[in-house]
Formats: sequence, C-alpha cells, structure tokens
Amino acid sequence: MMFAQVKKRTVVLLGLLGLAVNPAVWAALPTPVPPSTAPAAGDWIGLIQGYIKDGGLVLGLAIAVLGFLWVAYLAFAKFNEARQGKAEWAEVGVLGIVGAVVLIFASYLLTEAAGVI
Repeated sequence: MMFAQVKKRTVVLLGLLGLAVNPAVWAALPTPVPPSTAPAAGDWIGLIQGYIKDGGLVLGLAIAVLGFLWVAYLAFAKFNEARQGKAEWAEVGVLGIVGAVVLIFASYLLTEAAGVI
C-alpha cells in the first residue's frame, strides 16, 4: 500500500519536472505586465515596489466598492422600512444624501492617496 503511494507521487513529480524543463511549455507563456511605475531594467526593488503600489491601489478600490455596496444595502433596507411604515420617508432621503456625501468623500480620499503612494 505504502509503495503504491510513493510510486504514484514519484510518477507525478517526474511528469511535472518533465513539463517544467520542456522549452515548448515555456514558449507559450505571456510576458508579465510591468507595474505602472515602470522601473529600469534589472531594478528588482523598484519592480516589487511598483507591484505593491498597484496592489494597494486595487485594495483601495475594493474597499471603495465595499463601501458603495454597504450604502446601497442600507438604502434598500431603509426604503423597505419606509414602505412598511416603520420609518419615515425623510429618513430615506437623509440616508441617500449622507450616503452620497460619504461615497464622494471616499472617492476623493482614494484619488489623493493614489497620488501620494
């Protein structure tokens, strides 16, 4: 039983090693996209810093999207409460205005942060 598992793992490992050294496999790979800062050739530290900067911008964008979804969820919930008579329609309007201001402010902060990073 144990020998069969070792044999299976060895065959899989040798197969993957054979694929890794085959030049035809490597020829089909696309070239990686450089980061937005585009460091000089051979500058590995600049390359890593560029990828970290781009990752931070994507993370900030994801946080902004989550904020938008949160405000939209609250707006739908408050709208549903107003339809059922549990909340005033003015509360729906206030939530819409405050939510829009919060989203605009978050977009402004993300724009400023992208320039600083």
